[in-house]
Amino acid sequence: MSKSLELEEFKQQIATIYNQRSHKYDSEGNLHQQWAYRLVEYAHLRKGERILDIATGTGLVAIAAAERVGESGRVVGVDISTGMLQVARHKIEARGLNNIQLIQADAETLDFPDNSFDVIFCASALIFMKDIPAALRLWHKFLVPGGRIGIQVVAETAFVTSVVLQKVAKRYGVELILNELTGTEEKCYVLLKAAGFEEIEIRAEQFGNYVTLAEAQGMWESILNFPLCLSLRKLEPEKLMQVKAEYFDELEALETEKGIWNDILTFFVFGRILDRSATLL
Repeated sequence: MSKSLELEEFKQQIATIYNQRSHKYDSEGNLHQQWAYRLVEYAHLRKGERILDIATGTGLVAIAAAERVGESGRVVGVDISTGMLQVARHKIEARGLNNIQLIQADAETLDFPDNSFDVIFCASALIFMKDIPAALRLWHKFLVPGGRIGIQVVAETAFVTSVVLQKVAKRYGVELILNELTGTEEKCYVLLKAAGFEEIEIRAEQFGNYVTLAEAQGMWESILNFPLCLSLRKLEPEKLMQVKAEYFDELEALETEKGIWNDILTFFVFGRILDRSATLL
């Protein structure tokens, strides 16, 4: 994994977008920080454990985990974005942490030896995997018997702007697949079970809030640049403007005296390896 990373088009688009966001990612709000800290908290890490942080980004999960496993533990953070890794590296150095290794790598083509880690985390990134079930089966191999996985995903009802945009885009023949496999607790359970995990535990937590109409409408450009929404940009300019107009109208229809409710129902999903032979190959 030390050789130059070659990415197919979709992954390269993701890397480019997050390279551009990297310098401001941690200042875009505290939601990602909250998710990362909660995921690590629920994992009940122990001193000396070996951790793999998938799509480590600016190191939010990796740093929190490293502080818990201590100097006798080890954290490996992987990401495809050099910009995000650079930010993470600066933060790690500033904290004087010596138990974190950062690697630029595609999470779906990792080649760690079997039984390399006690815990694997993936926060805010599972939906970017081209083949989520295959990715989970791959990561399963890296865990020791008794090892755990912890992922953070959002419900299919989360983020009003995304829900509305999916609805409008469908009218124009564009299917935005954002969390088809992880949008409910049942789907999360089935996904981990099929990958060979047992003792599956799911914690649901609401991080939602009310936003103003102006705030919701102002998210148009950000959503349009979200990696899984890039297909919208292939529409003819006139049709894209129609999508935008209908998107604004749909949001306006949701406005109340308090504003627009922005659901952010989040699932923290954990599984454990009890019998490696249960993995579907």
